[in-house]
Amino acid sequence: MKILLLGSGELGKEFAIAAQRIGQTVIAVDSYENAPAMQVAHDFEVINMLDGAELDRIVTKHNPDFIVPEIEAIRTERFYDYEKQGITVVPSAKAANFTMNRKAIRDLATKELGLKTANYRYATTAAELRKGVEAVGMPCVVKPLMSSSGKGQSTIKTETDIEKAWNYAVEGSRGDVVEVIVEAFVKFNSEITLLTVTQNNNPTLFCAPIGHRQERGDYQESWQPARISDKDLFEAQDMAEKVTEALGGAGLFGVEFFLTDDGVYFSELSPRPHDTGMVTLAGTQNFNEFELHLRAILSLPIFEITLEKAGASAVILASEPSENPTYSGISTIAALPKTDFRIFGKPTSRPYRRMGVALVNDSVETPIENLIQRAKEAACLVNVNS
Repeated sequence: MKILLLGSGELGKEFAIAAQRIGQTVIAVDSYENAPAMQVAHDFEVINMLDGAELDRIVTKHNPDFIVPEIEAIRTERFYDYEKQGITVVPSAKAANFTMNRKAIRDLATKELGLKTANYRYATTAAELRKGVEAVGMPCVVKPLMSSSGKGQSTIKTETDIEKAWNYAVEGSRGDVVEVIVEAFVKFNSEITLLTVTQNNNPTLFCAPIGHRQERGDYQESWQPARISDKDLFEAQDMAEKVTEALGGAGLFGVEFFLTDDGVYFSELSPRPHDTGMVTLAGTQNFNEFELHLRAILSLPIFEITLEKAGASAVILASEPSENPTYSGISTIAALPKTDFRIFGKPTSRPYRRMGVALVNDSVETPIENLIQRAKEAACLVNVNS
């Protein structure tokens, strides 16, 4: 099969490797040359994926069997036409359109499916944002409708934060949608990602829940399994199944939830492998999240997803800008027991850019706090040099 991969970062790279391992053809697409997935793909294209004509051109040129979106900044409305041409959009054109925009997925979750979410409003100007803040109360969280990895996300605690939050959200927005969502702050005990695998001819499956910690709106560490009560897990799985069924198609979804004293709140959803799910590269499951995504796309039956080990991941960040980053400390991290790492191969670096990940695993009886600490210490051993 021929797969047109739209977005070629570190998640796309691992997906391309999984596809290569079972004989699929991958064309990696992104807005810059030498993106990570391009380094392992059969072919590549460099285009602005918000340009519908350019998108049409490469789809016609390559005539793929599957279109696999891996980022938000894509002219996703074109996907409906591609489906009419007989191309499978992953998981579906509807899923890609709804989840690339926080407004569509939030309205689906609350208004159509009745899922429990934070109180929220939308705003297209700083003045509208001020009204939204008055409606949901402070503290509250502001996010661009289109963004990824926490870009443009901030917390409003006082009146003076409102204009700063608006400007930061606009700067962090992807695509041509200048609109934000303002959400009441949910007093949560923890956050989880529930990797949910929908299949064409088999039941929906769930990975063991993944916990994570964020800074600047981006994940810093993730661990599997996360602590969660049976009651909350059942509630989260029920919500995840409802929303993924409504979106349709086959593939892996990263469904995010807040765990509170008041139960489980739906937060967000990505119709593709999730950054916190990189912990599955530590060997925690019988299949990692990229292999699961691929197998579901190809309609290869997945009998079960089993938790084999406990694991944790910690990001390796750049601290300086560079046009040719190099790395030190590789031999040191490589010598650690039950530890692995990935260097993503991004051609440039900037402060706080995710350049790699450290991975650790151990028996499922190992205290998860120990694994998180080991992953953090391992990540600190690798330096990104400018």
